[in-house]
Amino acid sequence: MNGPLTLLVIAKEPLPGRVKTRLTPPFTASDAARLAEASLADTLQAVRDTPAGRRVLVLDGNPGPWLPSGFEVRAQCAGGLDARLADAFAGCTGPALLIGMDTPQVTPQLLSQGSEFTRTDAWFGPADDGGFWALGLAEPDPELLRGVPMSVPHTGEVQRRRLSEAGLGVRDLPVLRDVDTAADARAVAAMIPGSRFGRLYAELAAGVTDAGAAREASAATDASTPADTP
Repeated sequence: MNGPLTLLVIAKEPLPGRVKTRLTPPFTASDAARLAEASLADTLQAVRDTPAGRRVLVLDGNPGPWLPSGFEVRAQCAGGLDARLADAFAGCTGPALLIGMDTPQVTPQLLSQGSEFTRTDAWFGPADDGGFWALGLAEPDPELLRGVPMSVPHTGEVQRRRLSEAGLGVRDLPVLRDVDTAADARAVAAMIPGSRFGRLYAELAAGVTDAGAAREASAATDASTPADTP
């Protein structure tokens, strides 16, 4: 295929209760959504700063003020994640690199690396939870994704094997950590303290710490106060 390089981002609209639910607790649903929005905004900025013919946000929901200029927006299809990823690639007429919204530490340099197909047929970006954060195909074929079990510890292993068994030459990108849990958020924020995500995490984590300290102080006071009745 001779079409332009497409950079794809698959994402959910960052609404409370619909995104990053594993961050609650310690964060509230509203704060989890704010962290998701910051992660998405950092990701989209990295994509915006990467040379490409097309930039496409494949979105479950509606775009908001976090969406920079220069992106096409396509609605996600119905079905499981494998079907939605496959459908994202189906809309490409040339090489494509797809990422999610869960790795705000991604950089234009990494994305440029995964967009270079002169010496490989596919790029695979493993995530440290056993999934993958990036998938690049010189000739997108939706059937390479359909039927791959998603969100399980061996998702990445199955997907990469699917590429190899199709006869594709596969090169690996660095392992990145997805932001799913509070521990993930803390670790990723420490890598990128000056980013939207890093700054917001520091602000929200301080609030969580202050609230926890207040609860502990209140509990200690209650425990030391004599009861009014026997």
